[in-house]
Amino acid sequence: MVIRTEALSKKYGKLTAVNSLNLHVEEGEVFGLLGPNGAGKTTLISMLCTILKPTSGKAWVNGFDIVRESSKVRKSIGIVFQQPSVDDLLTGRENLAMHNLLFGVQKSVRKERIDEVLSLVNLEKRADDLVNTYSGGMRRRLELARGIMHHPKILFLDEPTLGLDPQTREHIWEYIVNLAEKMSTTVMLTTHYMEEAEQLCDRIAIIDYGRIVALDSPQELKNKVAGDVVKIKQKNPDMEKIRNLDYVMKAEEKDGLLYLSIKDASKHLQDLLTHTGAIDFVEVRGGTLNDVFLYYTGREIREAEAEGGFWERVMKR
Repeated sequence: MVIRTEALSKKYGKLTAVNSLNLHVEEGEVFGLLGPNGAGKTTLISMLCTILKPTSGKAWVNGFDIVRESSKVRKSIGIVFQQPSVDDLLTGRENLAMHNLLFGVQKSVRKERIDEVLSLVNLEKRADDLVNTYSGGMRRRLELARGIMHHPKILFLDEPTLGLDPQTREHIWEYIVNLAEKMSTTVMLTTHYMEEAEQLCDRIAIIDYGRIVALDSPQELKNKVAGDVVKIKQKNPDMEKIRNLDYVMKAEEKDGLLYLSIKDASKHLQDLLTHTGAIDFVEVRGGTLNDVFLYYTGREIREAEAEGGFWERVMKR
């Protein structure tokens, strides 16, 4: 395993951002972190990247202790955070050249690496312009190029494709998946795009209030929790009767609708409708990661994003 944590915690006074977290990530794995804003995802990545020191517990990245061997950890990783960090007073090419020097990329391949990543993020024509003339999306693409240019052993991505158009997002992920498969690069990412997490991640951890509340492959998470989703409009449903059906995994009312997670809707739907009585309409679909997220956190990913971060809510009190 290339990432390992043991009871890793980070506290700010009485507030616990990461709470005694245990985690293993294997070499070449694309590992996703999902959770509401303020759940501890960015704090966890910041500790693993040696930007923040843990309050307690231990962690190893590429076999190096994040506290005692922080310089060795930094040489092993690439990182793209949510907040911009490229130098506005340099050109795009100069930013990448400086990064090459900082990470000791061999002189013989520096130009090739720069050209490679500029092409990847479609910035060749603007490479020699100052970054302060770039749009927000262009800066994001430059950050991504910088993070992968030195072919890191572990790549940390915090909302890496936020604000990018669908075509660029797809292009970026093709390259990242190729890194994971052909060079055994381990990728740890956070995202609010459920389709990214579902299609790209080998495993996903759902984090809430600093703890991992679920961890498995996307398909297994859906199999365990989501099942098939049935949406029913009905007046005064008998919730106790419905919940007692052995194929009903979860039942709740929201905005005048009844939402059910059931096992194998094709087999059980007819029987279900005999227990619900008269209905206005019924809709059936396969379970999604958003259903899993809702199950464990009580919110849909879009609702969690719209609420704002945990720290923002604390500051408003």
